[in-house]
Amino acid sequence: MPSTPLTLNRTWRLAVLTGVAALVTAACGGGPDGAGGQAPAAPGAPAAIPDTTALIESVQKDAAVAATLPAKYTQAGMLHLASNLQSAPNNFYAADGKTPIGYEVDLAKAIGKKLGVAVHHQDMAFGSLITSLQSGRVDLTMAAMNDTKTRQAQIDFVDYFSSGITIMVRKGNPDQISGPDTLCGKNVAVVQGTSHQKFAEEQNGKCAQAGKPALTVTATDSDTQNQNQLRTGRVAAILNDLPSAVYISRTAGEGKFFEVVPGEPINGGPYGIGVNKENKPLAESIQKALQSLIADGGYGKILQAWGVEQGALKEAKLNGGS
Repeated sequence: MPSTPLTLNRTWRLAVLTGVAALVTAACGGGPDGAGGQAPAAPGAPAAIPDTTALIESVQKDAAVAATLPAKYTQAGMLHLASNLQSAPNNFYAADGKTPIGYEVDLAKAIGKKLGVAVHHQDMAFGSLITSLQSGRVDLTMAAMNDTKTRQAQIDFVDYFSSGITIMVRKGNPDQISGPDTLCGKNVAVVQGTSHQKFAEEQNGKCAQAGKPALTVTATDSDTQNQNQLRTGRVAAILNDLPSAVYISRTAGEGKFFEVVPGEPINGGPYGIGVNKENKPLAESIQKALQSLIADGGYGKILQAWGVEQGALKEAKLNGGS
């Protein structure tokens, strides 16, 4: 796999701190983005799993947008959406092991409400999502899948979130890290062979060019090792993907161990809702529904509830990835 942003890092990024907190150890799922792992449990950290029931119920149908939805979906009253429900806080199972939750799940429900239809989630292997969409088995996919030009040759995307590399530090940010430039002279942990490691090495070169102290890159085999090193002060920061960094920060040690450095994701790129390329009318309806949700503020409230507002988009673009 080429070490490109938002690709290799997702094969490990859901490895979260074990022992000291009720978090999960992740394994790679199928597919290039590797959306995998076990559904995390976070007892003692209720803020990590917000109750968004009232928020979703407050979303109102947009009659003009709903009128654009192809008749067969309106008549059925249902859109079938496939996901790989193992990727907190994007999409995962609640404590009952049956109920899909996550900011993606909430966005899908809200989009459905804008269109006047329900959204039924179907759990499947990440590697099966595109083929299931192409075969007509499902209407949509939504599983933290990067919208890329390569995938656009297979399916269409409605972009709903921007992820990228995020800096995670100890609670209180004792080393006063505010962005990539402040990593110079610091020890930074990454997972071996990921795009995070590539970025850290590139940043080290920028530090040297600016006449600043070198950035020391500590590459390990897992994110769990990195978190242990950060907690003990052996490294000053960890590079991780935005949603995972936010979730880890909110759950590890009941939110007392880590925090995410504010700012836009580094080397960011969009996640997209997948739609069959032969179904442009559906893609356009989804795009309009999401744009309506953005415009009335519901979109921002959902992301804020899950703590991932840094990845908010201002516009729901069709095939906006590169």
